[in-house]
Amino acid sequence: MNLSKKLTLHMCALGYDATSTSTLEIVKNLLHYLYLIEKWNRVHNLTSIRKPEEMLTHHIMDSLAVLPQLSGQRIADVGSGAGLPGIPIAVAKPNWHILLIESSRKKAAFLQQVKLELKLKNTEVIAGRAEDFQPTEKFNTVISRALCSLRNFIVLAEHLRDESSKESRLVAMKGVNPDKEIRQLPANYFIEKVFPIFVPGLDAKRHLVVINKKGE
Repeated sequence: MNLSKKLTLHMCALGYDATSTSTLEIVKNLLHYLYLIEKWNRVHNLTSIRKPEEMLTHHIMDSLAVLPQLSGQRIADVGSGAGLPGIPIAVAKPNWHILLIESSRKKAAFLQQVKLELKLKNTEVIAGRAEDFQPTEKFNTVISRALCSLRNFIVLAEHLRDESSKESRLVAMKGVNPDKEIRQLPANYFIEKVFPIFVPGLDAKRHLVVINKKGE
């Protein structure tokens, strides 16, 4: 089975309609994105995963699987790296605004190239450190994927969150349930929920941790 058929099959498992024009467009763009990762990976080491078939499940589907749990239409992806989960989210949700923050200049250059080639008008790339970026308009969801500990994530990214919005959250993508990290949260934060995520085609544990601030 080729990559296009595999991607379509996995997306159907998440509830997409394989025959719809929008799904076909998403599949086309995500395959182009995979091609760009594979191409740049030869020189810039964007990801340790080299095989497109594994990138499909470990990166693309892993990112798409969290979509139903995200709140609002302004999403900040902190420590985006190769654009995960931000680029797949931007492709799947063209009406959302996606900010990709990446401190590595080479990886940020890759993200700019992806934005250009995929014509992602809903995407913004910031080449810099998350803690140094001061947005004029803040975000409903601030998300990270295996970036750092939950405690450090709060330190780096809390200022990006729109505290005036009831739906605003910090969301961390993790592998196994991070019990130890949860116990080390600052006293004024709590775990709103932590739950396993089903990723089609991936035989590995994935959890989503939703963090909120006490008193909000």
